[in-house]
Amino acid sequence: MSAVPSERQGLLPAGVDVPALVLVVLGLLVAYVPAYVELSRTIWRTDEQGHGPIIFIVSLWLLYNLRHTVAALPSRPATVGAVLVLLFGSLLYVAGRSQDIWIFAIGSQIWMLAGLALLFKGWRGLRVIWFPLFFLLFMVPLPEALVASVTAPLKTAVSYVASNLLHAMGLPVGRSGVMLTVGQYQLLVADACAGLNSMFTLEALGMLYMNLMRYTSAARNITLAVLLVPIAFCANIGRVMILVLVTYFFGDAAGQGFVHGFAGMVLFILALLLMLLVDKGLNLFFKPERGISQEKPA
Repeated sequence: MSAVPSERQGLLPAGVDVPALVLVVLGLLVAYVPAYVELSRTIWRTDEQGHGPIIFIVSLWLLYNLRHTVAALPSRPATVGAVLVLLFGSLLYVAGRSQDIWIFAIGSQIWMLAGLALLFKGWRGLRVIWFPLFFLLFMVPLPEALVASVTAPLKTAVSYVASNLLHAMGLPVGRSGVMLTVGQYQLLVADACAGLNSMFTLEALGMLYMNLMRYTSAARNITLAVLLVPIAFCANIGRVMILVLVTYFFGDAAGQGFVHGFAGMVLFILALLLMLLVDKGLNLFFKPERGISQEKPA
């Protein structure tokens, strides 16, 4: 059977159980909308967690694009697995909401969605939507203790490399810890510039790129996934170097304007360019064969 063109596909897949779908959606909305409202008023307003809404929207888009593929699967519920996963997700949700542990409260939705997939479509359904669920992990707020312990050495390393590269370029740059001195200006490398959350966001961008490219070679995908870590590190170095250059040549006001207006955009552009460059380089070692998109049911 030929694939149905996406432009002719309806909003709801043919044969979907509308009452069951409405009940599931209402249940998820009642459970998680209050949590998201609170996130939007607190954590998502910070530079470190500002990527959360973007990850959430992209995950919803990925799930939406797979709706016809999931609906076309035969209904073979994995009841035992579904009950266990839903129970575990419910326990995480209750513990997270009652104790204000965001990693539990928000992370529980991944388990709930996985359990629902097992309940209605079985293991095949879960395999179809595995990437959107995995992508949601990048939205889950990390524990502050973990972020602090990893961010400190990351900032130091980024500051060290950036200051040495700028000094090699002939700029009067000095460094004391994560404090950079250039000319008459002093700049503090903040968590948002080179912290764990910044690296986490760039990893999410790389994973999304890999999913969209759909390379069939497992070795190529693993190689690119591993290389995402140094790519994210290099992108952070580039961001700090550009900030120092803007401050040195155009003044502190221009540097601060860059930080608040364009730093995030520059970071993503640098990371994307590096990803594309590395991806092209991998063509020398792996055949760029791509799989068929799962968004259209056959």
